Amino acid sequence: MIPEQYKDLLNTTALAHIATIGPKGEPQVNPVWFHWDGSYIQFSQTTTRQKYRNLQRDPHIALSIVDPQNPYRYIEIRGVVARVEDDPDLAFINGMAKKYLGVDQYPYHQPNDQRIVIYVEPEHTSQMG
Repeated sequence: MIPEQYKDLLNTTALAHIATIGPKGEPQVNPVWFHWDGSYIQFSQTTTRQKYRNLQRDPHIALSIVDPQNPYRYIEIRGVVARVEDDPDLAFINGMAKKYLGVDQYPYHQPNDQRIVIYVEPEHTSQMG
C-alpha cells in the first residue's frame, strides 16, 4: 500500500498531521508522533482528547507526513482505525519519547491520563516529490 520510494518518510522523526472529522462535520488536524510497523501507523492519544472522540464516532482518518529534508516531498495516507489498545504501562508513548526526544520516559505524562494506541490501516495514498 505504501509506495517503496516513500517508506523512508515513515521511519523519520517527522510529525504526522492527523485529520479526523469533528462532531459537526468539521475537519480537525493535529500533529502527532507516530510509529510505522510495516502494516499500521500507530499513534498515542489520551481518552479525553477530541481526536479520540472523533475516531470513536467515525473511524476514517487521513494523515500527511512531509519530508524533513524537502518540504515539497510528502505522502498522504487515508485509512481507517483498525483497532485501539490501552497503553497502561506507557510502553508505546515511552517508545515515542525515545524516538522523538531521545529520552526513556515520556516527560509530559499526567497521573490521570489514560493512554491508548490507535492503529491506522492505510487504504489509499497520494504523494508528491
